[in-house]
Amino acid sequence: MNLSDMRAIVRRDLHDEDSGNYRWTNDELDRHIAHSVKDFSEAIPYEQKATKATTSGSREIDISTITDRIMVGAVEYPVDRFPKRYQRFSLWAEKLTLLGDEVPDGSNAYIYYGKLHTLDATSSTIPAVYEDLIAAGSCGYAAVEWAVYAVNRVNIGGKPAPGEFLSWGRERLSYFRQELKRLGRRNRVRVRSIYKPYYPPVSRLTDYGP
Repeated sequence: MNLSDMRAIVRRDLHDEDSGNYRWTNDELDRHIAHSVKDFSEAIPYEQKATKATTSGSREIDISTITDRIMVGAVEYPVDRFPKRYQRFSLWAEKLTLLGDEVPDGSNAYIYYGKLHTLDATSSTIPAVYEDLIAAGSCGYAAVEWAVYAVNRVNIGGKPAPGEFLSWGRERLSYFRQELKRLGRRNRVRVRSIYKPYYPPVSRLTDYGP
């Protein structure tokens, strides 16, 4: 799958395959596809692992070179131990601070993080199982955008009215967002017993008073 393949799927779903009379330009569809990919990445980021050198005597790690970062899931330090040593950490801007008892000695740390997916002219990081979901979101954004643009323009007979596009687009977006919510990282059960979070969970049952 690449951007051209995805664009073709979106055009097919939008019934916009007459190359001599496209309703959406390639640039317009590419923008809607990019919007869907970004939304998808927020929910299901591209999982990556980076090796970063620490500074002897400092708990801070500069992660500014980790680009397109959405979240940091875990920090392993020291590395390559068994069982793995995961550290509590805090994150502010481009600085990650280790909060455990062990002060870094200049050796490497592993940063486990999620980043934006890519879908370009040659490749894609989006798993094949989610390609139809990206297409659904892209179609929704495209249909709503066209309906808003066309609502005050003359509608020639034989083409769907702006209201129909708007309704269909909203249905596609509703499905897209519900699936992202269901599949998203905030709803997935993950084992967190390997390290303690910096901020303890807030009880929903205990009333601590004023």
